[in-house]
Amino acid sequence: MTTTFPQGFLWGGAIAANQAEGAYLEDGKGLSIVDLLPTGEKRRSIMKGNVPSLTPLEGEFYPSHEAIDFYHRYPEDIALLAEMGFKVLRVSIAWARIFPTGEEEAPNEAGLLFYDRLFDELLRYGIQPVVTLAHFDVPVYLIEKYGSWRHRQLIILFEKYAKTVFTRYQHKVKYWMTFNEINMLLHLPFLGAGLVFEEGDDVEQIKYQAAHHQLVASALAVKACHEIIPDAQIGCMLAAGSFYPFTCNPEDVYQGMEKDRESYFFIDVQSRGAYPGYAKRFFRDRGLDIQMEAEDAEILKQHTVDYIGFSYYSSRTTSTDPEVNQKMTSGNVFGSVANPYLAKSEWGWTIDPLGMRITANQLHDRYQKPLFVVENGLGAHDEMNADQVIDDDYRIDYLQKHITAMSEAIEDGVPIIGYTCWAPIDIVSASSGEMRKRYGYIYVDRDNEGNGTLQRIKKKSFAWYQKVIQSNGEDVENNL
Repeated sequence: MTTTFPQGFLWGGAIAANQAEGAYLEDGKGLSIVDLLPTGEKRRSIMKGNVPSLTPLEGEFYPSHEAIDFYHRYPEDIALLAEMGFKVLRVSIAWARIFPTGEEEAPNEAGLLFYDRLFDELLRYGIQPVVTLAHFDVPVYLIEKYGSWRHRQLIILFEKYAKTVFTRYQHKVKYWMTFNEINMLLHLPFLGAGLVFEEGDDVEQIKYQAAHHQLVASALAVKACHEIIPDAQIGCMLAAGSFYPFTCNPEDVYQGMEKDRESYFFIDVQSRGAYPGYAKRFFRDRGLDIQMEAEDAEILKQHTVDYIGFSYYSSRTTSTDPEVNQKMTSGNVFGSVANPYLAKSEWGWTIDPLGMRITANQLHDRYQKPLFVVENGLGAHDEMNADQVIDDDYRIDYLQKHITAMSEAIEDGVPIIGYTCWAPIDIVSASSGEMRKRYGYIYVDRDNEGNGTLQRIKKKSFAWYQKVIQSNGEDVENNL
């Protein structure tokens, strides 16, 4: 099988500060959203905004507090990624490392220095950083004081943070993104935007008001990036995956369109610069009164993104038939009817490589801007054999098929600038808090309870992805 990718294609991988770094209060860092997410059955409820405490509780295990200790071990990890031939590594900056409460007059120099060292180490190997400003990340102090993104003050504070890091790293980082999976705000509002709800709250009103504030903040970050680093590229980021109608019943087809629009709404604003008509009707029909300042429309219009970053793990399926809706898939944050034509991962996520090609084409048809696949991967339970080898052929098979689908999208005329799979080294799962749900080419010796040596071990997929990069995607066969 031969695939074709453009010269200069950005091969690499992606991780997030809160799932990898650990050192959750080291060198002056403040508490962040994920520092309050324990493992276990309470986690999903907290991510939805039912937050029992804004400080860590006794007796709970918080996997982000140590994670995989990337904060101290990044030189070792980057050397392994360089051995694979990475061109880019997508990371995020922990906002609370730079401004521990979010309101300091001056940034925390120790936090700034950590990312100086990290970016310098990447550049030493010729790996370009791709940096997300907010990856499920708000300083907890801003949640306590302002209610997080429900309050307009966060626009001002986020803009200050963005300008600080653009200025500091202007000679080191040329690829940026504003908010990770911005549409996650609607599904897991505490994880996505630090929103905490109390009895009697108008949850939908609060979520969409917070969304407006994030969209304005994103546009102001684009403006600042273009002014401070004129040769940089800054994009938005969507948790993507098309909704298929379960049948050709027009009701199912229409519902599929509506489900897609829940997510596209954010990118419509970030990429096109204005609220689409369907969003205005949505607000009107539901009696939502989104407070907007007079200058907001012009800010959104003038400062649109340079590219569309997106994650793709699976497609989704929707039905208007109550009987069909009793057969929902498990695991995925986005509610989806089980698709009888598709297999599922161990965690219940549908496996649909063609869906990546469909999604990429739809995004390009809609926005006519370059795309960047910034997350794609298979979470699986990996086991070592007697020879201490991890034969993760299932992962290679998943990635091979998705990379091939991506190359088909490029052949369709879709401009895709790069691919950063999730996550090249095992990290804490955002959705479940588990270590057992592994994505990496590099195994990390750590279990769900935080036990283990944190030793790094190459899996079979390590040599496979090395070969993919060396061949610029021409050789994706599992012939090791």
